[in-house]
Amino acid sequence: MKRAIFPTILLVISTVFGQNPVNSNASPEAKNLLNYIQNLDGNILAGQHSYNEQPENFYNKAQEITGKYPAVWGTDLYWNGKNNPGDRIVEAAIEKHTQGALVTLMWHVGRPIDDVPYGWSQSVQNTFSDEQWKQLTTEGTEIHKKWLAQVDTIAATLKKLQEAHIPILWRPYHEINGVWFWWGNKPGKNGYIKLWKMLYERLTDHHKLNNLIWVWNANAPRDIPGDEAFDYKDFYPGKNYVDILATDVYHYDYEQKDYDQLLKLADGKPIALGEVGELPKPEILHAQPQWSWFMVWSNWLETANTPERVQAIYNDPKTTTRDEIQLKTN
Repeated sequence: MKRAIFPTILLVISTVFGQNPVNSNASPEAKNLLNYIQNLDGNILAGQHSYNEQPENFYNKAQEITGKYPAVWGTDLYWNGKNNPGDRIVEAAIEKHTQGALVTLMWHVGRPIDDVPYGWSQSVQNTFSDEQWKQLTTEGTEIHKKWLAQVDTIAATLKKLQEAHIPILWRPYHEINGVWFWWGNKPGKNGYIKLWKMLYERLTDHHKLNNLIWVWNANAPRDIPGDEAFDYKDFYPGKNYVDILATDVYHYDYEQKDYDQLLKLADGKPIALGEVGELPKPEILHAQPQWSWFMVWSNWLETANTPERVQAIYNDPKTTTRDEIQLKTN
């Protein structure tokens, strides 16, 4: 029997083995959501990402294919500097939360050496030198000041969701162990780990954002020349800065050794499939039972999966969909 969730301040779950968020001032909603996720007991939440210009598109397509809505709705706070999607995302997140879904947000962001608009290949996926990184992580530099402005802009959107009492599974700067984003492949304590801690402290201590569940999101390790993703451990900021550990899996790369490595690094914290392309087959999930949720990346729902494949995982008894999430309205 699957557990029910009330994703509001009235969330009712077992907290005997509950985990407190790393933010000691976390909102009741955030605390209860994290406890719920930690107590899934081998069940997995179905999730679906949609591009922020059409934030319901692929979420609704999942329902059209399976007859069930995903339990987790996700989108991206990326914007190119012309049309900030913040208000649209807030509106969509409130609607999905009211309907009973859990909300996860990511953040593709341009380099803090660039001016808006942030082009994709020109900024988000462009290079970032070691010297630029040093300036980014040094207070008082021009690059650091531009980074602060980026963070403060995104904080304004997140505050609106806090005011609406919506807990967010927050997974910024994802796929950090890969080589394709400006923030990626910066191992060690003065690399990505320092950036993550800077972001955590700015949003938590300065902006007092207490509705965030901090999801550290890597990519499944791989050794493809020019497209590598390296070991998780060299990019992990530690248990005091992370609530949930996630990884992204594309091209059906559900390696058992990678699952085991992430589970060991998590040391009791929940783990999740932050993004997937091809959905795992039920036998994969049975061999890897600790995933808390999966989230299919937008159009990959249709381009990389057959309807039968999607239906198979949604109909698996271990999969929880939105219709199995019970939302109190009073």
